[in-house]
Amino acid sequence: MSYGQGGPYGPGGPQPPQPSTPDWSALADRSAARNRRRKLLFIGGGALATAAVAAIVATAVISSGHKDNGGGDSSGGLPTPQDLPSESAAPEPTFSDVAPPAPPKPLDIISSARRDKAPLSPATLFPEKSAAKDDRSYAKAATASTTSCAAATQGALGSVLVNNGCRKLLRATFSRDGVAVTVGVAVFDGKAAAEKAKDQYKPNIASLSGGDIPAFCRRTACQSSANAIGRYAYFTISGYASGKAVTASDTAALQAGRDVADYTFRRILARGSTQASAEAAATNGG
Repeated sequence: MSYGQGGPYGPGGPQPPQPSTPDWSALADRSAARNRRRKLLFIGGGALATAAVAAIVATAVISSGHKDNGGGDSSGGLPTPQDLPSESAAPEPTFSDVAPPAPPKPLDIISSARRDKAPLSPATLFPEKSAAKDDRSYAKAATASTTSCAAATQGALGSVLVNNGCRKLLRATFSRDGVAVTVGVAVFDGKAAAEKAKDQYKPNIASLSGGDIPAFCRRTACQSSANAIGRYAYFTISGYASGKAVTASDTAALQAGRDVADYTFRRILARGSTQASAEAAATNGG
């Protein structure tokens, strides 16, 4: 039989059979599935092995915690909770219920001869060469001290001091621009006596001359004042060194008397502060 050109598979006829080609996609899927099964089997086997080891270890630990029949601890056993050292508690802080003593008060000290024991003289009470207040300074001209309190007064003040138990009278004179001031500090045993002397004050403290300051305020009008702090009463008399009288409108003598009185107050209080500090240091073992 003749098929003409091209044989039975010519144009328009059936095509010749093609060679068979493998299905690569299907093969890859089957290979991946086999790998997953092997991996799952491996993981499952590992988990079983791990569980078995954990069970063996737990059994060994539990067994080692029990004593053997002989009553002794198993060799190599872990200590029981009773054998472990307990953590010691930190010590609690303690505080004293006794309050510390109050610090000494300067005013209390200078109010009593029993406590006011520091040396007392014009040199210790008026140690500076001048008395200063604000921008005003008064040069120290003279000082004096006596245990005969009435001897350093004029007029009725002597009787006031003696009647209230004056132990000592210290004086100092200061001057500035022709104005002179004498301050007299009367010392008593206690605060009450000093207050009475101040309240009963009658002129005057006797002015004290010295240096380039002559006697002043003896037969002429002058300014005077009276104050007290602690067991000390202090009095001032101020006027002109030239002997000129102080008038009612005069401010220079009045200001000078006030400035020196204020300086004296601060000096007496400083005496108390110094002794208070010493007492506090002794109490605290300083």
